[in-house]
Amino acid sequence: MDIFKLRREFRAYLNLSDDKQENSEIVASITSGTQFKGTNLWILVCAILIASLGLNMNSTAVIIGAMLISPLMGPIMGIGLGIGIGDANLIRSSLKNLFIATLFSLLASALYFVLSPINDARSELLARTQPTIYDVMIAFFGGFAGIIATGSKTKGNILPGVAIATALMPPLCTAGYGLATLQWKFLYGALYLFSINAVYIGLATWLGTKVLHLPKVDVNKGEEGNVGRYSKAWTVALLVLFIIPSIVTTTGIVRQNMQEARVSAYIHGEFDGLGDTHLISYEYNQTDTSAVIQVNLLGAPLDSHKIDILAARMGTYGLNDDISLKVVQGGLEAPEVDAAALSSNIMKNVVVYYNETIERLQKENDSLKIVLYQLQKENQHQKEMLQKESQVQKERSPKGKSK
Repeated sequence: MDIFKLRREFRAYLNLSDDKQENSEIVASITSGTQFKGTNLWILVCAILIASLGLNMNSTAVIIGAMLISPLMGPIMGIGLGIGIGDANLIRSSLKNLFIATLFSLLASALYFVLSPINDARSELLARTQPTIYDVMIAFFGGFAGIIATGSKTKGNILPGVAIATALMPPLCTAGYGLATLQWKFLYGALYLFSINAVYIGLATWLGTKVLHLPKVDVNKGEEGNVGRYSKAWTVALLVLFIIPSIVTTTGIVRQNMQEARVSAYIHGEFDGLGDTHLISYEYNQTDTSAVIQVNLLGAPLDSHKIDILAARMGTYGLNDDISLKVVQGGLEAPEVDAAALSSNIMKNVVVYYNETIERLQKENDSLKIVLYQLQKENQHQKEMLQKESQVQKERSPKGKSK
């Protein structure tokens, strides 16, 4: 096969010019979305309140709905476009509008959570406080898809998908929650996630202007040079500043997952084949100062020598020597246990279990009574119907008439 022909065909598949809008239309489309006055600002506030409700209710569907109507990505793409085409005015205008949008978003979400009677941190809120390198990648590829779709004549349903993937709204709402409840870890973590999304969407937009071959604006050469020099320096600084903590967080998560996988392999490799001793469950708890694997067993008890052998086997699974093994057998911890506390705990559990059982049986009894009453009522009705039918038949019979 001709290698040059194959290369031409490959380039034809990646060609964007056939479906590309006019350069002026692309710039106008992004520029129009950077303004936050009137309609756009009201839509933003409504989207923030909807997203706050979704986070408060722990509803993913509501959060997605808020992201779909949010115009928040406009000024972020405007910054990237301004850097790409060397438009200092567009950069300044987009930065100003992004600040306004962020401020209104924080105030609206904080006000909602101040007034909301539910102030517990749900899973959807907690998920917005620990950004990782994966969030960086999502923001970058989402932003790149956004600029490519904006430059296309047939945008299709790409932009709503980009709005969902890049997830700009939930972090701001989580930051508002942290501000309303004075929980600074939520405020800082969520603002960091929002900043990551904003910076890497802007970076993707900047690179998209190169892919789409958008021309520089017609400005003074000195001004264009200053814009390019300063914007590139700030961009590089922000990229480094925001990516390093996310890498650190990701490294910690990967290490934790690998450690949990090693613990699982150790538990199932050593405790699944103990004959009459059966593995019920296990827990791995790690803090800054200690790490403990607790194994809960039932059946034939293990002696201390066997437990020491099992503990010594951790190293073969890549587990560190500073991890301690805690074995609980038949509800009793080996080798020592607080009998009084254990007895009290068992009695409490027994009382709770029987109370729940009695309550459940009482509900079932009440349900059966209702069913029995309905059956008796239906039976009585059937008897009455049969008696009436029998009486009618007697009256219609010749014998009944003769009487």
